[in-house]
Amino acid sequence: MAAPVPPGAQRPNNPQNSAPPPNYIPGSQGNPQHSLAANMQNLNIHRPAPPMPGSGPRPPPPFGQSPQPYPQSAPSYGVQQQQPRPSPMARPGPPPPAAMTRPGGPPPQGSQPGGFPPNFPVGRPAAPPSSQPPFGSRPSSGPMPGGGPFPQPGGFPPSGPPGGAPPSGARPNGYGSPPPMGPGMSMPPPGMNMPLPGMTMPPSGMPGGPLTNGPPMMGPGGFPRGPQSMMGPPPPYGQPPNAGPGGSPLASAPAPPTNFPGAPFSRPATTGNYLYGPPPQQIPSAPGTPGSMYNMGPVPNQSMTTVSSPSKIDLNQIPRPGSSSSPIVYETRVENQANPPPPTTVDYIARDTGNCSPRYMRCTISQIPCTVDLLSTSGMQLALIVQPMALSHPSEEPIQVVDFGESGPVRCSRCKGYMNPFMKFIDHGKKFTCNLCGYTDETPRDYLCNLGPDGRRRDADERPELCRGTVDFAATKEYMVRDPMPAVYFFLVDVSMNAVQTGATAAACSAILQVLSDLPEGPRTFVGIATFDSTIHFYNLKRALQQPLMLIVPDVQDVYTPLETDVIVQLSECRQHLEILLESIPTMFQESKSPESAFGAAVKAAFLAMKSTGGKLMVFQSVLPSVGIGALSSREADGRANASAGEKEAHKLLQPADKTLRTMAIEFAEYQVCVDLFITTQAYVDMASISDIPRTTGGQVYCYYPFSALSDPPKLYNDLRWNITRPQGFEAVMRVRCSQGIQVHDYSGNFCKRIPTDIDLPAIDCDKAVMVTLKHDDKLQDGAECGFQ
Repeated sequence: MAAPVPPGAQRPNNPQNSAPPPNYIPGSQGNPQHSLAANMQNLNIHRPAPPMPGSGPRPPPPFGQSPQPYPQSAPSYGVQQQQPRPSPMARPGPPPPAAMTRPGGPPPQGSQPGGFPPNFPVGRPAAPPSSQPPFGSRPSSGPMPGGGPFPQPGGFPPSGPPGGAPPSGARPNGYGSPPPMGPGMSMPPPGMNMPLPGMTMPPSGMPGGPLTNGPPMMGPGGFPRGPQSMMGPPPPYGQPPNAGPGGSPLASAPAPPTNFPGAPFSRPATTGNYLYGPPPQQIPSAPGTPGSMYNMGPVPNQSMTTVSSPSKIDLNQIPRPGSSSSPIVYETRVENQANPPPPTTVDYIARDTGNCSPRYMRCTISQIPCTVDLLSTSGMQLALIVQPMALSHPSEEPIQVVDFGESGPVRCSRCKGYMNPFMKFIDHGKKFTCNLCGYTDETPRDYLCNLGPDGRRRDADERPELCRGTVDFAATKEYMVRDPMPAVYFFLVDVSMNAVQTGATAAACSAILQVLSDLPEGPRTFVGIATFDSTIHFYNLKRALQQPLMLIVPDVQDVYTPLETDVIVQLSECRQHLEILLESIPTMFQESKSPESAFGAAVKAAFLAMKSTGGKLMVFQSVLPSVGIGALSSREADGRANASAGEKEAHKLLQPADKTLRTMAIEFAEYQVCVDLFITTQAYVDMASISDIPRTTGGQVYCYYPFSALSDPPKLYNDLRWNITRPQGFEAVMRVRCSQGIQVHDYSGNFCKRIPTDIDLPAIDCDKAVMVTLKHDDKLQDGAECGFQ
């Protein structure tokens, strides 16, 4: 058995100075399949047959290696030839900085100029380029060995010089036209990485084409082209782009397709990256296609036959919100016509000139279709977004209050619509026609006024209800169910074992203690507090007591209030006791061993204490309700099983598990009690079931999951403070009236709906909005305006 031959040693039956095979890679030691240079230069798969020496141009050797001299004739393989030793720097890649690239040219036939070695041809780059391209830019492409010319898109002439074959022994000129294809050469199959039409690839082992830091120059028709040094005169009319000077095509193989799957597109070097997508006339690579390098095949998991279909979405046509530092001024009506509202992403200052500001009422579409068929064809939803307590811009005029005294505001006797700028006065102002239902009413005697030549009342600009789209009418006693009640804030804190150990109890008490200073002082502010685990704990906050007195309710199935009074007291009378209690609650229940939570029973007991006055009930909940009224069982395991099995009934987990809590919530809304829920948990609490109470009572849910005692307490305090101090109202009723041809279909939001036309809002604030879905009940008149109130 023959001994192994070390790498680089002379092989048997192989002379040392014989010519290397065509696929030999200088500078590659060991197994060439494991080197990057082998992957880039020594791909024998899908590679055309190498040309015979002296038959045409050949690619230059890698940077740093001395080139072989051009033979004047075909060498004889029987005679040994002296080969230069491979340079250790023969690696492909970008050239190092601080060097200049000299233009190429044919080697001289005589002696070499001074300063060059005998085997160094003139025109060979003596050093790398002087500077590297900027980060993010790509080098211009050069020719690819063995490839033929590509057709120009759209019939435009080629951007390079005519692809005539150079004389025998001449070297290719830098990055000019691609080398021709001889009769024995074939095009690569559609899996090879090839340049796009109008772009060329650099030779194997060579750096990229001339680098530029400027924007790409555009050729005829808007196609990018290379620098001016690469441009040449177009071929004569009627001559193919790949034809030589004589007019005959040089390549016998058909032209490759214009797009090759798996090949990354090459773009000219630019001064920066495109922010929203590729520029026009360029085709991006298919989504998910891994990046590849020049002359490298696809990765093992990459398909060579996948064709990327162009996207139907043009990213350049997607509207984006403009960046304006100053708000725009928006007038609600211009020239007695409705002005389409600005986008919601634009900061604007609304000027009420007769229409309601879009801050308070905005329609989903600016032009309402005349028929229901046209609306269904458009596929758009017709609805109103109503936000009565929305915050206005500081530069906007405040909403004016209109007080008609004991008689109340002027209204339509049929539809009960309120007086507005669109009601038309007739018969010298003695009658007015409702713009909502079309009914004609008599004008009250104390509201009579003469009309001007234009048909408007002479005092229209002096009365806000006749010239403003948004006003507040002062309600009389006939609009009230009961006298206005004081503002009541009741706090209900979870003190179960899990809540105490995770720090949720301490965070809730700290937040309540801090917001006490933000509550308005006075005789009309009342507060109360209670805690709960498996039982309910009320506290007597009377000033006569030296310290708060705890009252325990153990029965969580049939709850009651231990005291009819002294549970909810004025803030000015109990502030000191309340502060002491909030500081001591985390310590009082520090040794609690009760893991259960009587959430439903505690909420019901707090409601009984607030039943006579109404108000806001703020509940801090940390664990799943497990005992008492409205006890729930964990559905987390069922949800995971349904999700893993892919069952169609998984949406049932988003519905309440029990109707008990919803029945309680309807009773709360009837007595004007609003419930806000603060979820401070680290486990499953069945949010779909317990959130039914805030949804029905006009409240809100705040979720902190998973609760962190380090990061969440500041957020909890911030949310609680804004919940108490934001503009809000109590005991509201809402109804939307529409003009003829449109009617209300449904309401969506956090409220209680006991009758079809009205919704009850125990509390309404500046962050609450109600969506009103509309529908056609008749064909609308073309060009007419629709009214909503």
